[in-house]
Amino acid sequence: MEVEEEQRETTTSNKVMCLLTDPEGKPLVAPMYLPQDAGPQQLQQMVNKLLNNEEKLPYTFYISDLELLVPLGSYLEKNKVSVEKVLSIVCQPQAVFRIRPVNRCSATIAGHTEAVLSVAFSPDGQHLASGSGDTTVRLWDLNTQTPLFTCTGHKNWVLCIAWSPDGKHLVSGSKAGELLCWDPQTGKPSGNPLTGHKKWITGISWEPAHLNAPCRRFVSASKDGDARIWDISSRKSVICLSGHTLAVTCVKWGGDGVIYTGSQDCTIKVWETTQGKLIRELKGHGHWVNSLALSTEYVLRTGAFDHTGKQFSSPEEMKKVALERYNKMKGNAPERLVSGSDDFTMFLWEPFVDKHPKARMTGHQQLVNHVYFSPDGQWVASASFDKSVKLWSGATGKFIAAFRGHVGPVYQISWSADSRLLLSGSKDSTLKVWDIRTRKLKQDLPGHADEVYAVDWSPDGEKVASGGKDRVLKLWMG
Repeated sequence: MEVEEEQRETTTSNKVMCLLTDPEGKPLVAPMYLPQDAGPQQLQQMVNKLLNNEEKLPYTFYISDLELLVPLGSYLEKNKVSVEKVLSIVCQPQAVFRIRPVNRCSATIAGHTEAVLSVAFSPDGQHLASGSGDTTVRLWDLNTQTPLFTCTGHKNWVLCIAWSPDGKHLVSGSKAGELLCWDPQTGKPSGNPLTGHKKWITGISWEPAHLNAPCRRFVSASKDGDARIWDISSRKSVICLSGHTLAVTCVKWGGDGVIYTGSQDCTIKVWETTQGKLIRELKGHGHWVNSLALSTEYVLRTGAFDHTGKQFSSPEEMKKVALERYNKMKGNAPERLVSGSDDFTMFLWEPFVDKHPKARMTGHQQLVNHVYFSPDGQWVASASFDKSVKLWSGATGKFIAAFRGHVGPVYQISWSADSRLLLSGSKDSTLKVWDIRTRKLKQDLPGHADEVYAVDWSPDGEKVASGGKDRVLKLWMG
């Protein structure tokens, strides 16, 4: 009798009651007993089976924001967790492909005669554009790593550039306030400058490919306090979004069809895009809003293009594939927005759920320069004048880690397509690649002779481009 008792005790004592949830905290199944010797490998097989995944996905598992790397039993022992309570385990699907960390400079290309202020890869990762203080936009040949076209027409510094998500157009905005649309195949402007803004252009964002094909509309933000929606076929400003009382510093066209603008008046405004009506205002920042990021940004930027390099025959096909990618990425979560400000803080918003922020994200000691969601929406990264890059949970806004190593302000950040690596460019003349899993520096990339203003990791993950004060464009490979 005693023997039986003992046996029964050991059978349940070797198990732990677990609740498996998706990244949103939604249970995948009812709580269940799992063996204490089950590790990430066994959990991965189990989750794929539970969810009937035809294509087996890699997963990582998190218990209170810490990745589970050992069997459950060892985790409980090490962290002195009580087995009396139900253990909540977040199951996060990972990219099925892996991006190699860039580790060497493959080309240093001269061409611009003043500082490089912006760099951007096309949605399919096959083309690269840059904007400079020399008033030109340049397109670069990535196969030969040489200059391809010099696009002239601006009267002042080119402050921002943006590719349409179908890759067919490139728009640039200057310090004089005019916008130019370029044909990337020829480097020639498609028509006259688009005029209407009275001061310099601070941001450009295209209407997502899943909402409209072919891509025709984009929105620009300006120091003059307005944002304007333009139609490239009629070459006109179709709607002017006025309401901010100071400069508009950033703009994003969301996947649900609304436009978000951030301003020096400390507010973020949400606009619908058929008549330009103001839908809601997001308030909370105590100083200028500098940067906005959308949880869906990567799929909005890349439209129908993914890591496989597939090309498309018609705008309709592109729209269909872009919509599938958008819905798959978004899952059952609302589209989220993060704002970074001169007040050193950030807010996480779910604008369609609530006009109040979901989280206030504090920790930076200086103004927040740039915020960016990882392609899978799991993380938010922020770059600051305090020389650090910080990592936060994309779902809750909770602080996860600080990456320290830069010795000057960090200007811009960019993610690898698989969300496993983060790139930063700084005033200290270096680029750095950070490993999200180990939370450590993966690669230090010195080489620029001066401040690095702009960095971009190509959407196909193959290469990185950087530019800055030393006027050269650098390409980096893995």
